[in-house]
Amino acid sequence: MFQSFDSTSTPQFGRERVAAIRARFDDLGIDGFLIPRADEYQGEYVPKSAERLSWLTGFTGSAGIALITRSTAIVFVDGRYVTQLAEQVDGSVFTGGDLVNEPPHLWLAKHAPKGFRLGIDPWLHGGAEVKKLAKAVSEIGGTIVVLDENPLDKTWTDRPAEPMGAVTVQQEAHAGKPANEKIAEIAAGLKAKDVSAALIADPSSVAWIFNIRGADVPHTPHPLSRALITADGKAELFIDERKLGAEALGHLKPLAALHAPASLTARIAVHANDGARILVDPELTALALGHAIEAAGGTVVEGPDPARLPRAVKNAVELAGSADAHVQDGVAMVDFLAWLDRSQPGSLTEIQAVKALEAARARVGQSMQNPLRDVSFDTIAGAGEHAAIMHYRVTSESDRTIDDGELFLIDSGAQYVNGTTDITRTVAIGTVPEDRRRFFTLVLKGMIAISTARFPKGTRGCDLDPLARIALWKAGADFAHGTGHGVGSYLSVHEGPQRISRLATQELLPGMILSNEPGYYRPGHYGIRIENLIFVREAEDVAGGDMAMRSFETLTWCPIDRRLVVPALLTADELEWLNAYHGTVREKLSPLITDAAVKAWLEEATAPITA
Repeated sequence: MFQSFDSTSTPQFGRERVAAIRARFDDLGIDGFLIPRADEYQGEYVPKSAERLSWLTGFTGSAGIALITRSTAIVFVDGRYVTQLAEQVDGSVFTGGDLVNEPPHLWLAKHAPKGFRLGIDPWLHGGAEVKKLAKAVSEIGGTIVVLDENPLDKTWTDRPAEPMGAVTVQQEAHAGKPANEKIAEIAAGLKAKDVSAALIADPSSVAWIFNIRGADVPHTPHPLSRALITADGKAELFIDERKLGAEALGHLKPLAALHAPASLTARIAVHANDGARILVDPELTALALGHAIEAAGGTVVEGPDPARLPRAVKNAVELAGSADAHVQDGVAMVDFLAWLDRSQPGSLTEIQAVKALEAARARVGQSMQNPLRDVSFDTIAGAGEHAAIMHYRVTSESDRTIDDGELFLIDSGAQYVNGTTDITRTVAIGTVPEDRRRFFTLVLKGMIAISTARFPKGTRGCDLDPLARIALWKAGADFAHGTGHGVGSYLSVHEGPQRISRLATQELLPGMILSNEPGYYRPGHYGIRIENLIFVREAEDVAGGDMAMRSFETLTWCPIDRRLVVPALLTADELEWLNAYHGTVREKLSPLITDAAVKAWLEEATAPITA
């Protein structure tokens, strides 16, 4: 199993661990300390050795940050995790904060006492984040104290060892472009901007540039590493060589000089000591690295990671690989859903469902000679009230049966060498109350609206986000997460800069893969989400139209539960889309299914719906 069901939450130790950190405040000259979810690489998914937020608070979500002051302990999370936070942390020690509307820098400006000294570990915060924090505390006469040691790390005496996952080569048949061409294109861009070098601090960008993959963190196949690329086309890669076998060494040595990670600051000093201009993405690069450039006499040039946009805009080979991966994943999903539908209500648990789905993916991967490499995130398998926890992660403690009359939400994904998948289906267990069907159909209307959108060049994710919400808004409802996130190519299931949300300002460019996942959640009762992956493409011309348009093409092929659809709530066009979608699902998947019972289930699950 790629997914563990052990609870990493340790809320019973929160009080003593917070006290131990506070005991260091006077020696460090601080009044507060920040503990982010992110690690030294600013990653969303972190190795066990960097799960500081979970170790301190018990909260296991993938986004959050804790602020410990002399008198308060706050864990800031976004809307996806409000319910989970309340369930996982000790409410007598920690209070919840709003990561979106009042993140730490706004909280500090409003609530911290005058002269507040905020301690930070410069390896765990990006330069852009620290600027906001510095501005906030300066408004109250306070200061940022950059610490040489992390007081939490001093307290965490049984911290796991750093990971040593083996590095593999992402062959050009899947990458679509050789690594030396990517390096040359980045170098040319640096030269055009009069920049001496770029510091690549995002491990996913390193993996993409050098056509390598790794196994250092759960579910995201990048090796923890950084790189320097100069304007004259030379590259240096900072990675522990114990991760490199003969094939990886043979692939990398012609591309870059290999260095130990600990030598990065020294190599930065070499590049920066003549006043060189070095490009740094302040959103993705630890503050400590920017300080290293400046300490050596170099100039930090803030700008986007030069690999981030090219990585987001998939080439034809990557798109074709993703399409194939999604067909394979669809076969596994149908196998799983048919099994779930045959099971007696109340006979299965959430963990059994997660195990069955992973087994289906492994079985189909073996039969199609494209093995499942990992799940792309811990499967969210929530029955009844658990489905209302947007990012619920089942553990042996929280596991429950999937009972008659409930909705069961399963949000899962897979990592294949040719693509990354992410799919959510909400299914009826037996006969469910009518209000569930109504809200399911309203969510479906939003998903169809995004799927069928046509939009001009320059359109951003924030421009399309309302399309997914209008049907819910009219019903006096909404959902507290973005409509869609970017997805990598056998890389992170959460990739930027593309997304669909209220705050998404990146133009949606052809080749970008995104999720399309509106939802509705009634805490304590049920949750609904329907998710397909889509990619941006140039749309066909419209007769009589005045301008070129873009649109989305669907990647995900799996039945949407017809039993939960209220046809009267759909327009004729929406019903036509749903029936056409199901027709394509059947056409693509049925020839690949050998089990007669599963094939018969698919036929029924994709049968046309009449108004």
